[in-house]
Amino acid sequence: MKTFRPYEPDQLLLLPPSIQEWLPEDHLARFISEVVDTLELSAIEGNYLEERGFPPYHPRMMTKVLLYGYCTGTYSSRKLAEKLSDSVAFRYLAAGNRPDFRTINDFRKQHGRALEGLFGQVLSLCQKAGLVKLGRVAVDGTKLKANASKHKAMSYGRMVDRERELKRQIEEMFDRAEAIDREEDKQYGKDRTGNELPADLATREGRLRKIREAKAALEEEARQKAAAEGKDPEKARPPAKAQRNFTDPDSKIQKSPDGYLQGYNGQLAVDEKSQVIVAQLVTASSPDVEQLRPVIEKLELSLGRRPKKVLADAGYWSESNVRHLEAQQIEPLIAPGRMKHNTPAPSSPRGRTPAGLTAKELMWRKLRTKQGHADYARRKAIVEAPFGQIKQARGFRQFLRRGLEQVQQEWALICTAHNLLKLRAVWA
Repeated sequence: MKTFRPYEPDQLLLLPPSIQEWLPEDHLARFISEVVDTLELSAIEGNYLEERGFPPYHPRMMTKVLLYGYCTGTYSSRKLAEKLSDSVAFRYLAAGNRPDFRTINDFRKQHGRALEGLFGQVLSLCQKAGLVKLGRVAVDGTKLKANASKHKAMSYGRMVDRERELKRQIEEMFDRAEAIDREEDKQYGKDRTGNELPADLATREGRLRKIREAKAALEEEARQKAAAEGKDPEKARPPAKAQRNFTDPDSKIQKSPDGYLQGYNGQLAVDEKSQVIVAQLVTASSPDVEQLRPVIEKLELSLGRRPKKVLADAGYWSESNVRHLEAQQIEPLIAPGRMKHNTPAPSSPRGRTPAGLTAKELMWRKLRTKQGHADYARRKAIVEAPFGQIKQARGFRQFLRRGLEQVQQEWALICTAHNLLKLRAVWA
């Protein structure tokens, strides 16, 4: 009969006396702990000035737990709290502390802006490690769900109709209530206070209030847009199809490969060397064309220098984008239209560039050259891999927080975790 290794689930075990012995030397949790110990966290620690009350959990420990969670695809505060009970790696990082999910969530919200700033510090470490060359940088965007349903949105035209209908219903209910009050006063006297609102009426008034708030917000957006375009703001009106979501008003309907979703547009600039994210931002605007300049500006602000070449698909094409990059001594390779992947290199144009070509014609000519085709062919491999790692490998497909500022903070943490994993690959 085959002999097996001992297996006695009820046997009492003596755990190692030191928590340091719980994990292998090359474990990711050790790496995260070592990196966070080098980061400047004064923006977080400086908020703890109150001497009274029970001492809070150490900010450095909380930061380690959050970053390790984001590196391993654990984002929910409740899931993080569970891991602090049943995961050796999380218990190692917390040194036995067990903050509950409310504490974790409050820490993430309270220090959101400071945690967002960690992206720049980790990017600097990647640069010092030689992971950032800025030879070819690819820019792209992806649509991510907001913490809101698209069914909780309403168009401006529908708001106008619904406001009118609710107002009519409420007036009718008040008329009926007054008639009933007069009849009851005759029967029972005038002892009732008259302050009680029927539940249905209170609900309708709440709906009317929300619709009016959303309608006013869309009208204000229309006035601001008109003023920016040099038009009369007082005459501006939102398009009938302009929508606003009641759960997360900052989010917008986004067109994605899987259809339409209520969400945001997450932008990345990725360096070719090691697929390190060198710039990131989130916008509620669906078109990518408006995001190229802000992304490149954030890249230069973070690293203090510019890339040599920027690769982007047709969604970023505009003559003004090309001219802007060229003025910054950056070579743009932006497809003016759809280009099929894995197609053989076209015949390279010969001779001098003809005079009088438009910007679009000049770009097509550049992309048909041997060098231009080789450069642009790298775009997909550079930028789409990080999106796959974030959305597929680590399962981040929906923001947990609401509002553009909070979503930007969350996206920065996601990108910081990505860069930490890239850094670990060369430091391991």
